[in-house]
Amino acid sequence: MAVRHRLIRKPPEDVWAVLADVERYGDWVVGASQAGTGEGTWPEPGASLRYRIKLGPFALHNQTVVRRSEPDTVLELEVFSGPLGTARIAMELRPWGEDTLLIFDEHPLRGAGGVLHNGLLDAAQQVRHRAMLRRLARVCEDGEPPAHHLLPPWPRHRRV
Repeated sequence: MAVRHRLIRKPPEDVWAVLADVERYGDWVVGASQAGTGEGTWPEPGASLRYRIKLGPFALHNQTVVRRSEPDTVLELEVFSGPLGTARIAMELRPWGEDTLLIFDEHPLRGAGGVLHNGLLDAAQQVRHRAMLRRLARVCEDGEPPAHHLLPPWPRHRRV
């Protein structure tokens, strides 16, 4: 299981605003080259977004679905990564004085990711999560404008 935390020098509502903005997803998620809306209204439960993750010459076309959403407090997601299976990502935002302590927890749920899960993969995830949380803090703290990595909306007939 890969769990990391990061102190972000903004209040939880400012961090939540970034997490709730689909246009910002590609700005802080490591490897996400583009993101776009799927079903529902992000980040309400059941809403989804789609994006590409580049792995060298390869690209995964993933979809993420909101499983739990408590504004300014908790965002839990299920990531569908095709043949790699699914993973649970939970982000907890805790007030820490005037700042936010963000606790990021990711672990496999189903498929090859769960079967192949081991300490080496956890170590690789820790490196990715460290970079991702650093980016998220930068976006939140510096107020960088979105990079507009948007994909066109998904046709409404696709469901998870």
